[in-house]
Amino acid sequence: MIYFTFYESPIQSLRLVSDGRSLTGLYMMSEKHHLIPQENWLEDDSIAPFPETKEQLTAYFAGTLTEFDLPLKMEGTVFQEIVWESLRNIPYGKTISYGELADQIGRPNASRAVGLANGRNPISIIVPCHRVIGANGKLTGYGGGVERKQWLIEHEHNICMKQPMVLEGK
Repeated sequence: MIYFTFYESPIQSLRLVSDGRSLTGLYMMSEKHHLIPQENWLEDDSIAPFPETKEQLTAYFAGTLTEFDLPLKMEGTVFQEIVWESLRNIPYGKTISYGELADQIGRPNASRAVGLANGRNPISIIVPCHRVIGANGKLTGYGGGVERKQWLIEHEHNICMKQPMVLEGK
């Protein structure tokens, strides 16, 4: 059985998808690769891990959560799964280029393939594909729209700027 529910975020309505144990999808409704509920899907707000996901998303958008801790299940090709796992290592409030991400996974000539895998990320925001930008620093491609990518990057940057600086040795 596949379960789904919705979460109203500041950037738009999000569809959450679960197998009853793990989050398997988080899609912006305008995203071109989002899953559309089928006959065998059941809308149920109480299914795991929807309540915890909504709580963590609320904290993220409020600026009080910088790292998600949810059971995730992402299915794709081996290459996609490697890229998606690497996305989870990009620090909150930071961005890297597609080329840098390709370097990190040991495939320095695969920046286009990394971009394609990034675009197929089934759990946006939580697996932060929005933190990957063009080599020239421009915001390129985002399934939910470049304006939402910009909003997420600016949101994280603004939260980082509000955090007190810690001086070494103090």
